[in-house]
Amino acid sequence: MRRNPVDAIDDSITGPHGPVPIRRYAPTAPPGGAAPSALSPTIVWLHGGGFFAGNLDMAESDAVARSFAAAGFRVVTVDYRLVPPVGSRWPIRRGAPTVRYPVPLDDVFAVVEQIQSESPDGVVLGGASAGACLAAATVARLAQSAGLPGLPGLPGLPAQPGHASQPLRGVFFIYGLFHAVFPAPPADLVRPTGRRRYTHAPAMLNLMSRNYAGSSDALSDPFAFPGGHPLPPFPRTLMIDADHDSIRASSAAFANELEAAGVDLDYRLIPGTQHAFLNRPNDPAFTEAVSGIVEWAGEIATPRLHAE
Repeated sequence: MRRNPVDAIDDSITGPHGPVPIRRYAPTAPPGGAAPSALSPTIVWLHGGGFFAGNLDMAESDAVARSFAAAGFRVVTVDYRLVPPVGSRWPIRRGAPTVRYPVPLDDVFAVVEQIQSESPDGVVLGGASAGACLAAATVARLAQSAGLPGLPGLPGLPAQPGHASQPLRGVFFIYGLFHAVFPAPPADLVRPTGRRRYTHAPAMLNLMSRNYAGSSDALSDPFAFPGGHPLPPFPRTLMIDADHDSIRASSAAFANELEAAGVDLDYRLIPGTQHAFLNRPNDPAFTEAVSGIVEWAGEIATPRLHAE
């Protein structure tokens, strides 16, 4: 995998709830020279954190984006609004707004539509953990926004035929969660050890989902958790899972749902790994996953490049 120096610039995009901070990455221009031509399409990358944690500086956001940009891609990361931590009494200030679904999704959707309008060669959307759920929900919302048949209406967002920009060129999910209530685990799942034995127990993961949704109605909304619902057309899809990860119960089930819906799916499992390996750049799984994503995204770019 070739590596280029990388430029990173903080920016923001206007969303329905106010400005959404983003960070733009691109290969660095050599001194006195023109910027190297970036591979197409642009990658929009969403960090995880249970919907209540994470930022643009965490390794799962910044180090991953720099790796994509060093390989030749333009990349945008998204500092979507976070819900309060599970079990907290936040916000402390009376009257302060509490973020719940669909606010984080609204932020992501606004950014994706804006980057689509800026990217003539299209967008590949990816996310890790909770970010993967937001990415999958964005695919569904883009389909609904384009007025595709067979999708339930989204409250507050009527179908708008022809509204969406370009279809996504591809989407990738890394150790993602997609279901409001976690499915039964795969037979070969090795339970995690350490603190994740407790924090990623099914009851805690279900509590995290309820915390994000904020209401029973939202919990059953297919745009909050696409897993377990009829799926719209998905673009070419890559999924990479951690082996010893309770969340694989959801991601493996979602992979089966995508396959049943006829999606062009490439599913990979990295043996011996635990959740959030993209937040650990020294973990060999970090390099393996990033290299796999770059190769896969490069294959999406190749037909357009050959056509030119």
